[in-house]
Amino acid sequence: MQLAGTVALVTGGASGLGLATAITLRAAGATVVIVDLPGSGGEAIAREHDLVFTAADVVDAAQLATAIDTATALGPLRTVVCCAGIAPVGKVVGRNGPLPLEDFDRVIRVNLSGTFNTVRLAAAAMQPLEPVGEERGVIVMTASVAAFDGQVGQPAYAASKAGVAGMTLPVARELAAHRIRVMTIAPGTFETPMLAALPDAARASLAGQAPHPSRLGKPAEFAALVEHIVRNPMLNGETIRLDGAIRMAPR
Repeated sequence: MQLAGTVALVTGGASGLGLATAITLRAAGATVVIVDLPGSGGEAIAREHDLVFTAADVVDAAQLATAIDTATALGPLRTVVCCAGIAPVGKVVGRNGPLPLEDFDRVIRVNLSGTFNTVRLAAAAMQPLEPVGEERGVIVMTASVAAFDGQVGQPAYAASKAGVAGMTLPVARELAAHRIRVMTIAPGTFETPMLAALPDAARASLAGQAPHPSRLGKPAEFAALVEHIVRNPMLNGETIRLDGAIRMAPR
């Protein structure tokens, strides 16, 4: 799939992996719509990087449908990248007792249901498009290495990301009939606002766990993989670990 002359939409696009992806897709010639919460500063960020911002919560069907409409009004929506997510920490049983069920549900709702909400609306918008060569569009979801080796304190986050990885193949199989590819990236430890909140010692420890390169990943490296997925028509129905061979320790 070529990016020039098409429209791309990136959720969670005002920061971190999402913003890096939006900048990369824009540089490749796509008109890029970033979707993020109203308080994200997305409007100023969009102006700075020649993007289009629309405020929406990925778990709100009406808001996200409006964001999709904004994108389709700009041209053929061929690429959608799901980067919106949260990563709170909470043990099954902590100092104050069992993890509140509503805390678990919130993570599942944002990370898993929010991703599915994006996918279903994006797929519906892509299906009427005329194919370009072999395909109509590409959807890229974001999981995490926590889906496979989640740490203590990550039951909700790991479950939500495992769900994203788990729905990759069935969604790809379904949408293959419409010539829409579906891929997932499972990043390891990356330089994002989520990790920026950690103490320096914790960040250094996480960086050192990757065998090679022994550092935190750069958002531009995630974005480069997204661009390659979009351009390579044989990538479909798979979750790619992007992690420097890291396997997370229990803690």
